[in-house]
Amino acid sequence: MKLHEYQAKQVFADAGIPTPPSQLAEDVDGVLSAAGEIGYPVAIKAQVQVGGRGKAGGIELVSDDEEAREAADSILGMDLKGIHVDRVLVEGAVDFVNELYVGVTMDRGEGKPVAMVSTKGGVDIEAVAEETPDAIVREHVDPAFGMHPYQARKAVYDAGVDREVARDVASVLTTLYELWDDRDGADAEINPLMVTDDDEVIAADAVMNVDEDALFRQPEIAEMQEEAASGDELEQKADEYDFDYVRLEGDVGIIGNGAGLVMTTLDLVDHYGGEPANFLDVGGGAKAERITNALDMVFSDDNVESVVFNIFGGITRGDEVARGINEALEAFDEIPKPVVVRLAGTNWEEGMEILNEDLVTVEGTLESAVQRAVEYAEEGQA
Repeated sequence: MKLHEYQAKQVFADAGIPTPPSQLAEDVDGVLSAAGEIGYPVAIKAQVQVGGRGKAGGIELVSDDEEAREAADSILGMDLKGIHVDRVLVEGAVDFVNELYVGVTMDRGEGKPVAMVSTKGGVDIEAVAEETPDAIVREHVDPAFGMHPYQARKAVYDAGVDREVARDVASVLTTLYELWDDRDGADAEINPLMVTDDDEVIAADAVMNVDEDALFRQPEIAEMQEEAASGDELEQKADEYDFDYVRLEGDVGIIGNGAGLVMTTLDLVDHYGGEPANFLDVGGGAKAERITNALDMVFSDDNVESVVFNIFGGITRGDEVARGINEALEAFDEIPKPVVVRLAGTNWEEGMEILNEDLVTVEGTLESAVQRAVEYAEEGQA
């Protein structure tokens, strides 16, 4: 479960992490009212769960009512990376001199939680990890004992954080780990953690993802679930269809049966130079109707330029899948995006015979199917 920024900030603030004054608004009048109470300058921030909101026009810094009205008109109702913006966070602007990054997640390779600190905050941390990995200091934590104070201090000092704020940054990191642990977190991060001229540290952004299977232990977080899901029609549609679905930011739509199979397909898309648009697991025993619903979902994502099916028949029958693909695509006067299909396992030969090759591209191996889908996506972006 992904919390919106305003929800995560409330959780962080309740735990004692400093955050700017802010109010949620759903219309222009609400934005102006909130800005008046907080005091200019303020940042107006789209509340959608995607990265790169600023670059996409979803965050504006304004200094008066006229600018606030223009920004609110522009952001509210916009389509931001395929998600409709229906709420904004109006937040007091922070006059900063430095931007840091702090985060906590699970390092599955080590089998331990890992706390991270970097002085390269305010930018895409994934890009930092790829281009300058040494700029991120990692400190693994034994979950049986939690994060010791010396570990937080070590991570902060090793990252090169200024001594004037090192103690406060270590305190924020310790609190963030405790939140991650207590709230059954998957990820928790602040990017940027801003440092002011007065040597205060303030969480200017907030990310908190919680394990949905643990929500029965987190009643306060569970109450936020409906609001957290609002705004993304595809996430809501996934709930209706009972799909395991995660929206990503690429352009190759992925449909498979089984989490491992879908993850393998995502990895191969990345390996062959593409960017996955989603994780969509239709589950075992998928009938024609379920496949039709899956295609409906993926085609509804404006970012998708191609679709790859990776179906391995165990419980699922290849002929049922093929029939579902045909039924879904035959309903279109024109196929929205090219579809590539790879079938294997139970009744795969029957499925191959059923597939209408006027509607889909059929590939014999997963590798060739992924490569073809990546090629189609590149052509669609050209």
